This record gives sequence, structure tokens and C-alpha cells, in this order.
Amino acid sequence: MDIWHTCEPDKQGTEGWLGRAIREIDPNKENVLTGVNFGRGLPRALAAPGVPVASVGNLATYGVLTGIEADEQRTEALDIFSKMYSPTIGRSSVVDYLSQTGMDALKGADILSTAPEMYSSSVEYGDDVVAQYMKNIAQVHLAGFGTRILYTTAPYNSFDTHAGELAAHASLWGNTSNAIADFMDDLREHDASDNVTLLVFTEFGRRVHDNGSGTDHGSGGVAFIVGDNVKGGLYGEYPSLEEDKLLEGDLHFNNDFRSIYTDLLEGWMGLDAQPLVNGQFEKFNFI
Repeated sequence: MDIWHTCEPDKQGTEGWLGRAIREIDPNKENVLTGVNFGRGLPRALAAPGVPVASVGNLATYGVLTGIEADEQRTEALDIFSKMYSPTIGRSSVVDYLSQTGMDALKGADILSTAPEMYSSSVEYGDDVVAQYMKNIAQVHLAGFGTRILYTTAPYNSFDTHAGELAAHASLWGNTSNAIADFMDDLREHDASDNVTLLVFTEFGRRVHDNGSGTDHGSGGVAFIVGDNVKGGLYGEYPSLEEDKLLEGDLHFNNDFRSIYTDLLEGWMGLDAQPLVNGQFEKFNFI
């Protein structure tokens, strides 16, 4: 079984901006697939109390109790699973939470498992993990499940390099670029590119000076916005490499990432960004 998350109600500090957005889009939780993550675990950006999010490791094998090969035994086990998690009266909030999570998992898995069989494309994605996740995102989007936010990350520690970066990053960024290009080609083949905007961002930057054969973590990062509705160009100032303009040896950031989020939430998704990003931030108006 892959992972299904509903953030615990008392963990208010774990709320992420996309988790809040999912709750705003679907406050009554009418669609358990409003938000879907591809990868193991739940990214912090998607976490919010009571918001269901599926984390899919492999869409082709996604489901509940998929390790049971015999159809009759799996059907019986699913029936027991369903009865165990079905709502009953007079239970505690913790049991109610587990019950809702279990039922969401059953319902979402049934729906998501149909996406690959509905999909056909002439686009051949690469065999790396990022490419396969981007293919999965395309499959779910094209299936028309009403999913509004699809999220994925590069494999754990893949970009967290501190040595031999010249060769490693050339390969990593080559795979990422090819995956994005294939994804956009796939959407255009299906006349579905005009209602998708892709945000690609780094979790951390890199220091300017090397440590011998690589670089350590820095403060300045980068973000790319890709889509038919994006006004292309460079937003903000290109960072300086001059020593007196660095921030303790790092590139000095000049944009607040919450400005990017505000643009996407308001300009693309039609939401009020202020309560979702906890403040008011200047927009770039790149949509």
C-alpha cells in the first residue's frame, strides 16, 4: 500500500501553503484527490490539518493491500479493511481521524488506479524517477479526476551533492529538463497545456566558493515557472558574484518566495493569497 495522509488536527504548525490552498478549494472535502503527491512521505507544503493528500510511489501499482496476489483473498481483506474503517457512533476523535483516513485511502486508490488504463501518448518519457513522476502527473491530470494540485520532488538527496558537482549536476538538470519538456509535449498532444502551470523550485541554494570539488548549502535559490499562460522573462535581479554583495558567502536573495506563491494563488488559482501565505507580498504578475 502506498501512503495516504490526513494531517493530524492538532498539528497546526505543520500547515503548508498548498495544504491550505487544497482546503480553500475543497472545504467540504468532496474530492479526496484535490491534492496528490508523487513520492514517499508528505511534503510540508501539502500538510494541513484535516486535508487528505495521496502520496503515490508508483501509479501503476498504487492501491490498498496490493501485496495480496490472490484476487479472492484481497477482496476479502478489502472488505474487512472497509468495515474496520467505516464510521460508527460514539468513537473518539483519534479513531474518527483514522477512520476518515482509511476510507479516503480506499476511495482515492480506486479512482487513481484507473488513470494509467485511460492514458495513451506518443511521448516517451525517460526512465529516471523524475520523468516517471512527471508522466504520472500527466496521467492523473488527463484522467479528469478534478485534481487541482499535483506535486513531486526529486529523489531524496539526488541534488544534495557536495562533491563532483560539475558532472553530477549536468546529468541531474539534463534529466529534469527532459522530463519537463516531455511533460509539456504530452499535455500539448492532448490539448491540455493551457490549464496547467508548473512551478519548479530549489529547496536550498549553493555557496559561491567551492569546498574543493563542490559547494555547500547556501541561501539563494531559484524558481522556474513554465506554462502557456506564463509571461516569460527574468523576474527580480540577477544576483551579483562580487564579494561585497554576497550574504555571508552566499548569493544574496532579492525575491521573497511568498511573492511567487501569491502570484500563483491569486493570478492562476483565483484564491485570496494573504491567509494562505500568512501575509501580503508584492506580486510579479507573471501570469
